[in-house]
Amino acid sequence: MAEAEAIFNRLKQDHDQHRDLLTKIEDTSGDTEERRTLFEKFTKDVKSHAAAEEQAVYSTMLRKPDTTDATRHSVAEHQELDEALNDLAATDMSSSAWLQKFKQVKHDYLHHIEEEEDDHFPEFEEKLTAEDERQMAEIFEKRKNAELENAEVTPEAASDAKE
Repeated sequence: MAEAEAIFNRLKQDHDQHRDLLTKIEDTSGDTEERRTLFEKFTKDVKSHAAAEEQAVYSTMLRKPDTTDATRHSVAEHQELDEALNDLAATDMSSSAWLQKFKQVKHDYLHHIEEEEDDHFPEFEEKLTAEDERQMAEIFEKRKNAELENAEVTPEAASDAKE
């Protein structure tokens, strides 16, 4: 299970970086270059991480009946997060609405990664073969790097922001 430990530790490294970025973003105020830069970094990395995690980990876990429900739940949360990030990016950073939406994104994302780390990853480790583990680690790195090259903060216009 050394490979499984390696892939899940790699995912946790990203999660730790995301936690740090969320804290730094929360410590900013208004429509500043610092907030924009941190938010862009967070958004691009989270979207890239999610796409790579889905291809590397969740596609494998969908083939294992005991983990199908947890996998579907996590993938659905990825979609919700993507939509929330797009909406947040379409919202004026200097508005109180932006901060409210950001706090909700932070809450939801922290819940998501804690659930993955505390519940899903330990369960998944028990179901993996050595070949699964090797492939997951390899695929994650390739896909994340490819996704980062093309990552966007949002394709939406500010007029699309939800109230």
